Amino acid sequence: MRLLTIIPARAGSKGVPGKNTKLLGDKPLITHTILAAQAAGLENIVVNSEDDHIHTIALDRGVQVYKRPAQLAEDHSKSIDVVLDMLDGHYSSFDAILLLQTTYPFREPGFINKAIKKYKNESLDSLVSVLEVPAHYNPHWVFESNKEGLLRVATGEDEIIPRRQELPKAYFRDGGIYITSKEVLIGMKSFLGKKLGYIKSNPKNYVNIDNQEDWNQALAMLESRTGM
Repeated sequence: MRLLTIIPARAGSKGVPGKNTKLLGDKPLITHTILAAQAAGLENIVVNSEDDHIHTIALDRGVQVYKRPAQLAEDHSKSIDVVLDMLDGHYSSFDAILLLQTTYPFREPGFINKAIKKYKNESLDSLVSVLEVPAHYNPHWVFESNKEGLLRVATGEDEIIPRRQELPKAYFRDGGIYITSKEVLIGMKSFLGKKLGYIKSNPKNYVNIDNQEDWNQALAMLESRTGM
C-alpha cells in the first residue's frame, strides 16, 4: 500500500491568527505535526499550503510541499477538496492518504504507526482517531427540539435508556488521525467510508486548536510536559 501523508496548513485563521507558524513552545505549531510524522518513519510527507512561510518551515524540516490553489485556501474551503486536488495530479498513484491536522499537536510516540497497522490488518477503507463521549453527553441521553418546540431523544427512540451502565459506547472524532482509501475519497468524496475503523486516543493528549482558549490549553499542556 502506497500511503501519502498530507499535513494541511492554511495560512489564514480567525480563531488564532497565523496559528500554523505561531510558536507553541520553542517551535511553530505545524512543526509538532511534522516531527510526529517523521518519528513514525513515514516516507511521503507533504505539507499542503498556499503560504510561502509555511513552505519554508516544512522544507527546512525535510518534508515535501504542495502549493495549494488560492480557491482552496478560503475560510469555507473543505479538506476533502484539498486532498482531491492533490490526488488529481502528481499524487494520483497513491492508494490511501493519512491526514494529520496541525491543530492536534500532541501525538504520543507509536500512535500513528498503530493506526496504520490497524488500517492495514483489518482491511478497512477508512479509520479515524476518537475519544469516548462522556455518559451525560451520550446520544441516547441527548434531546433534540422539533418544530413544535418539543423534545425527543436524539437517537429517535421513544424512551431514554434509564441506566448509565446500559448505554452503548459512543465516540467522537478528535481530529488526530484520518486514514482513507483513494477509492472512498474519490468515489464518496468523504474521509469516512463504509468500513470505518477507529483507534482510541489518549485523552491526556487531546487538544484541537480552533480558538485562543484552545491555544492556552495547549500551552498549559506543553508546560506540564516540559516544565517550561
